[in-house]
Amino acid sequence: MKVSADVRAMIERRKKGYTLEAPFYTSEEIHALDMKAIFGQHWIQVAVEPDVPEPGDYTTIDIGDDSILIVRDDDMQIRAFHNVCRHRGARLCNQEKGSLGNIVCPYHSWTYSLNGDLMFAEHMGDQFDRCKHSLKKVHLENLAGLIFICLADVPPADFAVLREAMEPYLLPHGLKDCKIAASVDLVEKGNWKLTMENNRECYHCVANHPELTISLYEYGFGYQRSPANEEGMAAFERTVVERAKQWDAMNLPSAEIERLSDLVSGFRTQRLPLDRDGESQTLDAKVACRKLLGGFERADLGGLSFWTQPNSWHHFMSDHIVTFSVIPLSAGETLVRTKWLVHKDAREGIDYDVDNLTAVWRATNEQDRTLVEYSQLGAASSAYQPGPYSPYTEGLVEKFCEWYIGRLDSYANTPDEQLASHGEKIVSFMR
Repeated sequence: MKVSADVRAMIERRKKGYTLEAPFYTSEEIHALDMKAIFGQHWIQVAVEPDVPEPGDYTTIDIGDDSILIVRDDDMQIRAFHNVCRHRGARLCNQEKGSLGNIVCPYHSWTYSLNGDLMFAEHMGDQFDRCKHSLKKVHLENLAGLIFICLADVPPADFAVLREAMEPYLLPHGLKDCKIAASVDLVEKGNWKLTMENNRECYHCVANHPELTISLYEYGFGYQRSPANEEGMAAFERTVVERAKQWDAMNLPSAEIERLSDLVSGFRTQRLPLDRDGESQTLDAKVACRKLLGGFERADLGGLSFWTQPNSWHHFMSDHIVTFSVIPLSAGETLVRTKWLVHKDAREGIDYDVDNLTAVWRATNEQDRTLVEYSQLGAASSAYQPGPYSPYTEGLVEKFCEWYIGRLDSYANTPDEQLASHGEKIVSFMR
């Protein structure tokens, strides 16, 4: 049985508008299920194109027990393979990043080309067929410089929907012509779903993120209207309308697209103004890099947010991009990988200062880690019970949980023999 009777019962009785039951955050059984049903079946954002800027450059990503090798080949195509030799299974590349001419197994020197073909395997006899021992490919999609992989035999087909919607928003920022100015790995002692839920709302932002809220309008992520905030909310709404007209004239889409719960490859995007005549998410709301992205000629282009199910969020501004990728490590530990990107021609110390570039999100990530860890401790308590989401500020958290429970339900009710083709048959789980 792929899903135990107890887990099935929790899936079926999940109460809409409330947090999940405690085992969804604390159980190693459910963690193992998440790795199969979620991270083993869906498009997972794991890297950016500047991770592998030149032919032979590679990066590795661990998803559960699977190590994935992402490499740029001699034709400048980015490919993904299982990081496993086809001889006796040794791991091929044992560093997080590097550069190579061919992929050579450190054990017995089986040698593969950058497109995964087995080139050399000594002492295997005249009947040995090299063509049957190429590296095992992993599905890869490159969305305007954001790299997604899928471990399923047949991945969800609705990535095409995501691509069609998002390329007009993302391409103007020129991610493929960026470089990684900084990268930080943070391990949170909390379940990955708590990390994602925390990201999907800003109910907590004013009280917990003083650096981030310098540039973010507090009304930009859901607020209950009241006489006390009516004037401020109305002013913000007028600003959104005015700036949207300006951006539309520049061919910069800004309208919200919200497909978080009705697609297998769920996503959301929106471009919003930044506060204090803001240009970027920095401590003074001004650009952190003088060399602007793409062909931009002005700095005040707001902040474009892009969220994907199940594991990423991103902020695109005129001068830099911040990407966040989440990978579960256990029921109670989660890797949050943050990367800051600037134009590839920007000069460190002249066009940008790394400390200034990263200050807001370094502080925010640490603050969020604390909040996630508080939540994990609470979920482990005998007093924990699912609590209600705010309909004003936590609607997108509910959509994440709705998506997650829907995907578990779909996996639980899919016969084993159909899992290989499950992705291409179901574009939307809502039925």
